[in-house]
Amino acid sequence: MTVPRLLTAMITPYDDNLQVNYAKAAELAEYLANNGTEGIVVSGTTGESPVLTDEEKLKLFASVKNKVGKRIPVWAGTGSNDTKHCLELSKEAEKLDVDGLMLVCPYYNKPSQEGLYQHFKKIAEAISLPIMLYNIPGRTGINLLPETVARLAQIENIVAIKEASGSMDQVSTLMTLLPEDMTVYSGDDSLTLPMMALGARGVVSIASHLVGNEILAMIEAFSNGNNERAVDLHKQLFPIFKGLFIATNPVPLKEALNHLGQNVGGIRLPLIEANETERKFIQELLSNAKLLP
Repeated sequence: MTVPRLLTAMITPYDDNLQVNYAKAAELAEYLANNGTEGIVVSGTTGESPVLTDEEKLKLFASVKNKVGKRIPVWAGTGSNDTKHCLELSKEAEKLDVDGLMLVCPYYNKPSQEGLYQHFKKIAEAISLPIMLYNIPGRTGINLLPETVARLAQIENIVAIKEASGSMDQVSTLMTLLPEDMTVYSGDDSLTLPMMALGARGVVSIASHLVGNEILAMIEAFSNGNNERAVDLHKQLFPIFKGLFIATNPVPLKEALNHLGQNVGGIRLPLIEANETERKFIQELLSNAKLLP
């Protein structure tokens, strides 16, 4: 498969009892694959990975892979702040024939840069799957610095990074240090176009649940040298990119999907569902974007 430009960090659907709805997950994965998504990440931040059990994660990986795995790559989010646990889950995911692993920086325990290097190195050397690093300091409390990423890029199966530090200076530094075969993705929809201008491949998106074809069109326009068209699409999509963060992700996204009839269920504690003000905002957001039926 060619290296995807638009990956979706897929939500985890629940039933009325907040149990994982695996049939709906497969259905949603197919919908995404039919609407611009070129790869899917299961059990990332948007998939509520902190509140999923290992058993649920593995069953989700299998459900999505079985549904769309012949069409687009499926990446499994197996990251943890416990290297031993991360390694065990990664090995189990590898058995399911997923296409790659996305590994978030260890959160809460705040390792040093050398600790981060050793964490990712240990996992990469124990498995054969491609690995995407995931840097999101706002969630983890630790920033994976470009110099550390450059060291990790020398390990054969560490092939990509989802960069969500929000710093364009950091992205610029990354692009100067990384080898050409290391793929960089924006971890923020709103920074996709600016990061592509610096050499990023595309985005691991959440807004693609709603506007996947439009995001792909923006990426393709820029890649084809039609910068004016790309900027126009970015401007059109920007309210959605930002509006989906009126509350903690994926609360607004799940509210939007439910409003559009996707029936993806609620949110597990400690996150809570959108309040009335947020619901009204999301409804207006969808209406202004002409996404309502």
